[in-house]
Amino acid sequence: MSETAAPRSRPTAVTHEVTNQPPPLTGHDAAADPVLLEGVRREGAEWHLDDLHRLGRLVGSEEAQHWADQANRHEPELRTHDRYGHRIDEVEFHPAYHSLMDASVSAGIAGAAWADERPGAHVARAASFMLTTMLEPGHLCPISMTYAVVPALRHSPDLAKTYEPLLTSRVYDPGLRAPADKRGLLAGMGMTEKQGGTDVRANTSSATEQPDGTWRLRGHKWFTSAPMNDLFLVLAQAPGGLSCFLVPRILPDGSRNTFRIQRLKDKLGNRSNASSEPEFDDTVAWLVGTEGKGVRTIIDMVTMTRLDCVLGSAAGTRAALAQAAHHARHRAVFGAKLIDQPLMRNVIADLGMESEAATTLALRLAGAADRAQRGDDRERAFLRLATAVGKYWVCKRQPAAVAEALECLGGNGYDEASGMPRLYREAPLNGIWEGSGNVNALDMLRALTREPESLEAFRTEIETATGADRRLDAAWRELQGELVLTDDAPLRARRVIERAALVLQGSLLVRHAPSAVADAFCASRLAGDRGLAFGTLPPGTDFAALLERLPV
Repeated sequence: MSETAAPRSRPTAVTHEVTNQPPPLTGHDAAADPVLLEGVRREGAEWHLDDLHRLGRLVGSEEAQHWADQANRHEPELRTHDRYGHRIDEVEFHPAYHSLMDASVSAGIAGAAWADERPGAHVARAASFMLTTMLEPGHLCPISMTYAVVPALRHSPDLAKTYEPLLTSRVYDPGLRAPADKRGLLAGMGMTEKQGGTDVRANTSSATEQPDGTWRLRGHKWFTSAPMNDLFLVLAQAPGGLSCFLVPRILPDGSRNTFRIQRLKDKLGNRSNASSEPEFDDTVAWLVGTEGKGVRTIIDMVTMTRLDCVLGSAAGTRAALAQAAHHARHRAVFGAKLIDQPLMRNVIADLGMESEAATTLALRLAGAADRAQRGDDRERAFLRLATAVGKYWVCKRQPAAVAEALECLGGNGYDEASGMPRLYREAPLNGIWEGSGNVNALDMLRALTREPESLEAFRTEIETATGADRRLDAAWRELQGELVLTDDAPLRARRVIERAALVLQGSLLVRHAPSAVADAFCASRLAGDRGLAFGTLPPGTDFAALLERLPV
């Protein structure tokens, strides 16, 4: 009987050897960004840099990036009733969401700036907000609303005295309990209704005054984010007209206020954040400001959340740029790193310049907000017009920039594991929230008509750079003609606000950015020598100088 031969061993397969892939973008300081750091110094918050770097190391850590991924993969879940049938109207979040919230509140990104008397406190908060946005923007919706509620609440000093110390706390204290029993509060707002949307004067929610001085609300809101926040500013129709009211989830005696959550919105992006449709039915509320002046009262909140939209879009663009640049630095194609390939250099440099212009403008607005809070009327006038301009343009540019950055990664960028699809889904959000593009373009026209001092402040800002670049000077002369309000001004509003944004960015870069950045911006954005896509900067551009300005 013959002996069976032993099978011959095969060589180990090497088909799964991983080469030419970039390492994960973790373990770095996200604040090591020349554009961000220069802006913080310029706008008066240099004292914040040590804390900013500490937050930057957290943002760049593997642990925090895992929180961001988990908070979006495990979305909030609505619990309308407990096991016994009692109505509870609570939203349950993944622990990663709470980790993100704790980090941001502890860093002072919620209301803490209002309790900080140091000049530049709002700039410091803005820079931290931008860093955390690069990590995960969804959880910053309640953070942003908490920041923005403070100036609106001050229309009623007694309410501000009660709630402001807890709204400016650095303690994240989740869960529904009586506000006085908590160490920190979060706030939200309920403005829009399904029949009106932006046209809040079409709201039908009603408010009835009670003998004890409180009010009772009845109605339905269409888009109210962060329903587990402690307090909400809500618009409702009172006998004297549309008014603003404070609605707590839990009343001072510990009982639950009526805040029935009909459903959570199934959104394109922003998946970590719960957005809801609440119903009010004999809901207890307190009047904020003057009856019939609800829009005037809550607009202080809207102004600050619009600022956060600019900050968030600038940061979202920068986050996508960081991923694209990291990939290009490590990926080799046709025998050379992508970052050394001429056409990719053009694309990355163009994205970098776009991002620098957005970041510089965003921090300039934050500086204006800080100085306006300290009594600078010229800065307040500038902020009135420039916020609408910045909100329109920076938010409008984010989706295009993120899409281009995603393409830099090729097929890798289309894979959820890269994080780029999440950045892409988030990109349109700020352009819609707190007023779409049309709303901000028309708001610019209102500012020009009703507050001429805002145009004078805007003019002063632009003309600080007069004579520094002939292309900027020519663009400003052209824009001044466009700013004359003729009968067709609403039809032209988008063109005018776009040109206003570009001229403002050009003026800022000419004054504050390296000459190579300012020159490339004026050549490609103001002089008309530009293609429709990114990566069309002209020959002669100092690409090396532009690429030195990229984030880590």
